[in-house]
Amino acid sequence: MSQLKITLTGTGTSQGVPMIACKCEVCASTDSRDKRLRTAAVISKGSTTIAIDAGPDFRQQMLQNSIDSLDAIVFTHEHKDHLAGLDDVRAYNYHQNQAMPLFASMRVQEAIKREFSYVFENSKYPGIPHVQLHEIHPFSQFKIGEIDLLPLEVKHMFMPVMGFRIEKFAYITDANFISEEVIEKLKGIEILVLNALRKEKHPSHFTLDEAMRMAQKIAAKKTYFIHLSHQMGKHEDVSRELPEGFFLGYDGLTLSL
Repeated sequence: MSQLKITLTGTGTSQGVPMIACKCEVCASTDSRDKRLRTAAVISKGSTTIAIDAGPDFRQQMLQNSIDSLDAIVFTHEHKDHLAGLDDVRAYNYHQNQAMPLFASMRVQEAIKREFSYVFENSKYPGIPHVQLHEIHPFSQFKIGEIDLLPLEVKHMFMPVMGFRIEKFAYITDANFISEEVIEKLKGIEILVLNALRKEKHPSHFTLDEAMRMAQKIAAKKTYFIHLSHQMGKHEDVSRELPEGFFLGYDGLTLSL
């Protein structure tokens, strides 16, 4: 059986770290783990490679992680920090000579059509992205090549966001509520990647304490926190505070199952 490989291509919040014009100790840090592109990931198994989200740093993330082929992009939600880099699939269109499959809820598909309306015009300008839209639904498993994904809907304040369980791995970003039904579907996972914006309360993201409590309910063997803001603190300092089995994710971190 092929190994599942997870690469965290970005672990920062919507403004990234360092944040423009900020001089705090985190933004000024020389530790590479404190340099955070917008949150995204790449999952591979056997000959299949997929991206989760395509935010404004998509091109840079694909280059930094040498992602030379991509079978599909799966979207969690429509906020710009998860969607804005979609135009850069053009490179894959060219090298793979085919349209890029995009898997998203109907609401996210409508946002893609609004934000990238030129992609869907009848008279297409040469060189624009070529994509194929595929609808996904909570609790309805689907397959991309060798990768089986189970979409799980969580809440980002009032906005539905899709998390994904893939075998014994789960990925949940931009959430501050996970239902008992979804928690039940996550039982038995070994690795959880979960958003934790900062230590102070926030209206639409888990704090670090809230994320740790949720992770304890889910009971994965290891939990990695993502979507981190500069307000979380320096990677080295926060890592020393975390209990066993809890870790701060960082850009370029690779996990495997």
